[in-house]
Amino acid sequence: MGEAIFFLGDIISLIFRGKVRWNDVLNQMYSQGVGSIMIVMLTSLATGTVLGLQGLITLQRFGAKEFIARLVALSLVRELGPVFTALIFSGKAGAGISAELGTMSAQDQVQATRAMGVDPIEFLVVPRFLACFLVLPVLVIISEILGIMGGYLIAISQARIPSAYYIHATMQAVGYVDFFSGFIKVLFFGIIVGWICSYQGFFTQGGAVGVGRSTTKAVAYSYIAVIVSNAVLTKIILTFWG
Repeated sequence: MGEAIFFLGDIISLIFRGKVRWNDVLNQMYSQGVGSIMIVMLTSLATGTVLGLQGLITLQRFGAKEFIARLVALSLVRELGPVFTALIFSGKAGAGISAELGTMSAQDQVQATRAMGVDPIEFLVVPRFLACFLVLPVLVIISEILGIMGGYLIAISQARIPSAYYIHATMQAVGYVDFFSGFIKVLFFGIIVGWICSYQGFFTQGGAVGVGRSTTKAVAYSYIAVIVSNAVLTKIILTFWG
């Protein structure tokens, strides 16, 4: 844990000192974003649809199906959108980061970079870390929009709720506090995924077996960290914002 914390400190120090290769960051953003966007879109649309179906069944028992828009929107914006997207992102892009860095480490490319007088953390890790931090919020916004669309499709087709009413109810339900409470979580999730996956890959040992082991650890630890940090952040946000 101490080694991982010092590793994160080195990354942040390089960023604040301006040691950022922006061309590499943009390439990583494109790679991570394009590689993850389709699976995020599909799962988000399906999640919104399921929320709409389950919410409709429950709310109809109380004669309150008009609240389905509020249920879907707040569930996605506050919790499900950020958490699900972060988990999908860590399983897709995070695993790729760990595998790439792990392969470089196992083949001594990291040591070769250092021998050439280039800081391997600056050259290999910082672009991937920053890309995680910058891409994940964009994916979450796309996820929330598509999730709300999934609920919208159920509302107008199954609940027979007018389209204009659903859109108006959604806009009324989601306030600035709701949006930014979820957005703050996303920023932390981006740091967590980039940090854990980069660390596991960068310090890989043991050849091909080690690469597989570090990639598995990266995804598993990212999942655990995202879920636990979500619980902590939710408590903190609700304490201050309600």
